[in-house]
Amino acid sequence: MKTSRRARRIQRHYSRMHRPGGLNLVSLMDIFTILVFFLMVNSSDVKVMQNTADVPLPQSTADKEAVEILMVQVIGRSILVQGREVARLDGIETGDSTIGGLADELAWVRNRRGQVPEQGHEVTIMAGRATDYRLLRKIMQTCIDEDFRQVRLAVESAKEVGNG
Repeated sequence: MKTSRRARRIQRHYSRMHRPGGLNLVSLMDIFTILVFFLMVNSSDVKVMQNTADVPLPQSTADKEAVEILMVQVIGRSILVQGREVARLDGIETGDSTIGGLADELAWVRNRRGQVPEQGHEVTIMAGRATDYRLLRKIMQTCIDEDFRQVRLAVESAKEVGNG
């Protein structure tokens, strides 16, 4: 049977519009290639130290990069060494020049590392900008007494905050 011109046109249109769609992977591969190069270039620029949101660090304009070493943190009412609580601020006596739990932990770490270098071991103290200076001085004195004489204070770069 012969179909009309209109029926053939409708059939052509239907066959054109209802084909299974093809997937063009070239554009997708281009995007992923650009993304991979972008991530490779930008991944090595920044060195990030573990920080919790509870410790607002003071700002600094220093250009020296952070080094990941033994970390002493003051968070809330606790003193942590490598994330483990070693002392509570409530238990620190005002007359003491050192902090007992911190000294014990640092002595344990020092003994595990073996021989003490001439300049002493390295330690980084991460405390908020609102931390009392007397407490910070006690922490530093405790570190020095336990042969951790290379004391660094973790700060937030003024460039990261948006001031630079």
